[in-house]
This record gives sequence, C-alpha cells and structure tokens, in this order.
Amino acid sequence: MFLGLVLLACWSLWTPDLDRADLERQYTRRSSQFIATPGLRTHVQIEGPAQAPVVLLLHGFGSSLQTWDVWADGLSTDHRVVRLDIAGFGLTGPAEPADYSDEADVQRLLAVVDQLGLPSMTVVGHSMGGRLAWHFAAAHPQRVDKLVLIAPDGFPDPQAKSDKTYDVPAWMGVARYALPRWLINKGVASAYADPRRLDDATARRYQDMLLAPGVRPAVLARMVQTRNRDPLPWLERLHMPTLLLWGEQDAMIPVANALDYQRAIPHAQRVVLPQVGHLPHEEQPQLSLQAMRTFLQRPVAP
Repeated sequence: MFLGLVLLACWSLWTPDLDRADLERQYTRRSSQFIATPGLRTHVQIEGPAQAPVVLLLHGFGSSLQTWDVWADGLSTDHRVVRLDIAGFGLTGPAEPADYSDEADVQRLLAVVDQLGLPSMTVVGHSMGGRLAWHFAAAHPQRVDKLVLIAPDGFPDPQAKSDKTYDVPAWMGVARYALPRWLINKGVASAYADPRRLDDATARRYQDMLLAPGVRPAVLARMVQTRNRDPLPWLERLHMPTLLLWGEQDAMIPVANALDYQRAIPHAQRVVLPQVGHLPHEEQPQLSLQAMRTFLQRPVAP
C-alpha cells in the first residue's frame, strides 16, 4: 500500500515535456520566425512598420517573449518591435553547446540582430534580460541608441557566500520530471505586488514554456553557470541614454539597486512605479509602457 501511494504521488506530480509542434501552433504568431545560428534556433517575433525605429525586448529568467505582449502591441504602432526567446527558454530551447555565460549570450544575440540586419536599436531588458541588455550595450555600444533596464540582474547580493549567483541544491533536479501548476503559480505570483493580478492564462503560459522540450535542463544549467562579478567595468561604458524602471515593491531585485545602477551609468534616469512588483510590464503594462514611451520621446544627442 505504501509503495502504491508513493507511485501515485509521483504519477500525480510527473509533468513531461509538451509537444513542440503543439506549442508552436499555440504560441507563435504570423510575425514569428526562427533564426538559425550556430548551435541554436531562436524564436523571434517582429511587429510594426519596417522603417520605424527598432525596439528590442529581452525577457527575464523563466519567462519568454510573450511576457511583452501588451508592450509589443502598444509600441508596434510607431516602432519596429523585435522580441525573442533567449537561449534556454521558450520556443528557442537549449543551446548547443550548453554555454549560458554572459559572453555566450551576447554573441548569440549579436548573431541574431546581424541576421535581421539591425544596425542600431533601443534595447530593453528585464531582470536576466536586463543583465544581457547591459552586457550587449557595453560590448557593442554603436548598436544601442538607448537602453532600458527593468529591474536588471547584475549587482551581487552583499550576503553572497560564493561567486555563484544561484544556489542550486541537488533536489532541484527533480524539476526535470515534476513541475506542477501550483508551484509555477506560487513562483510567478511572488513577482507581483498584488498576486491577484496574475491571471490563469499567464500562469499557464509560464508553465507551458518551461515544459517546452529541453528547457528545464537548460534552465538548471544556466543557474549553475551564472556567476557573480563586479558589474562596474561594464556599466561605466554605457554612455547612451538609459532608463532604469523599477517596481517599488519588487521582492526579487530590490528597488535600492536602482541607485547602484544610477551611480554607475553616466546618463541614467530612474523611474519607480508605486504598488508594482518585479514584473511591471505584466502587472501594470499600461503604466510601465507610459514611462517607456516618455523615455523614447527624448531626443538622442548627436
């Protein structure tokens, strides 16, 4: 009986990968395309007038390009909006080789924007995507007109006991086989100041994208590989206009970090949104989009 109960519990929690073809039918748009670069097939969506200024959107950890749906719909009236699933996430899936270092991420992003023929753009990154955005801007400043960092990752936790950004205990390997909806709901809701704003469709999308083939091992590999390091040598190279956008009630990357970035980046301005958590573009999309639009309207100095 005991063995039967254990097997029943395992069966009830077991969550296998979803079928890629089904996911692509559900989560691609007419604007979707897949860009082939060495070791990767990157899912990209492009909307808006072909000759308009380009805005590139980079999602955060555990997310996918659909996190930007409201922003993309709003910006694409007068901008060319490009968004993608970062390596290891969503319909892009794992990279080969499985190198998820900052340098590898920058090289993969460069390969995609080169294939798309994008000479310059406004780069927007949230959380992990913010870390990629400022690394890319520091490495290729001539390609970045403006930079928008939404609660970006990058400053190490002062209490960190090692150079590892994420503590990855062995039991987390279970996520390869079991990733129930209630666990996803709990994790995503903690990124909202008001968890009631998290709707069922958004929670399902997070789970579906994490259950895309190969994503869970890639996520764990990225966590193991991500390292703390001093961001100042990169941030001090950022001379383009920069917006730091933060939710006042961010429980994941505290709003106090905004001051660290503002001190480090020469031309940074800070906007803090009240009663908003770690996902401003999801929790309060119109409010955060207005801050973004105000920033985009600022002229770029020659």
